[in-house]
Amino acid sequence: MKLITVIMIMNSVSSIHPDLLRALVAVVEAGSFTAAARSLSLRQSTVSQQVRRLEEQVGRRLLLRDTHHLALTPEGSAFLDHARRVLDAYSRMERHLSGAPLRGRLRFGASEDFVLSALPDVLAAFARRHPEVDLAVTAGLSEDLYTDYDAGRLDIVMVKRRRGDTRGTTVWREKLAWVGRADFVLDPESPAPMLFYPPPSVTRALAIEALEQAGRSWRLAFTSANLSGLFAAARAGVGVMPHSARLLPESVSAIDREGLPALPEIEFVVLGPGGRHAVAEALTAAILQWARVPVRR
Repeated sequence: MKLITVIMIMNSVSSIHPDLLRALVAVVEAGSFTAAARSLSLRQSTVSQQVRRLEEQVGRRLLLRDTHHLALTPEGSAFLDHARRVLDAYSRMERHLSGAPLRGRLRFGASEDFVLSALPDVLAAFARRHPEVDLAVTAGLSEDLYTDYDAGRLDIVMVKRRRGDTRGTTVWREKLAWVGRADFVLDPESPAPMLFYPPPSVTRALAIEALEQAGRSWRLAFTSANLSGLFAAARAGVGVMPHSARLLPESVSAIDREGLPALPEIEFVVLGPGGRHAVAEALTAAILQWARVPVRR
């Protein structure tokens, strides 16, 4: 996108009513106008009108939509990040002016690798700032958490982005790593022993696709629905597994991938109810703040 277009978009945000910005963010995060209207407690026609007014004010098409598909335009992608920052500033200002502490109960779901590594730091920081919030935490596979979120059983989830799903705020991106014992050596003449979650699993699907595209033979050496079980098998030298290098415990290591294909990039995202849910916004902010801190291994 040309620099002048980005500058024009940035200059347009500050003069726009926050309700129009909330409508756009809600549509993108919910994936449809119907779901966005439900999260904002508005009619679908109202949300559609707000997005149209927003596009008229900025003079740019922000969303491409038809009866089966919804996607951001390049201008919309640039605008969305600035819209979220403006809404975050509004939220912080409202909380400051009200002087009221955050209260309530939040049902939070997170992928197990995040729960076992980063969650204690995130929750400690969140609890210090918002001691009157009651958090109910569920750990699980990202695909299962998507299902619970879409069914209304969870208010906010921290998950690996699944293919084709554009919702959510990006927390960070990275390439998956092959991990195992530091001294693990692969036999290039034998099928590679794999440690996998059972399906559905985002990392399992990506790893199998990479192995098959590279023509690398493999065998299922160990499977577990519990990440602690997979790590135990890795520490025992049973095989190797795909995993986030950022969320790696000290007991296992990223290994030399000689004889194994490179793994693709993975994206961690937060899906939540939007800018009108102050508790969810505060938890999202705590997660994003944690992600900005460099990893020390």
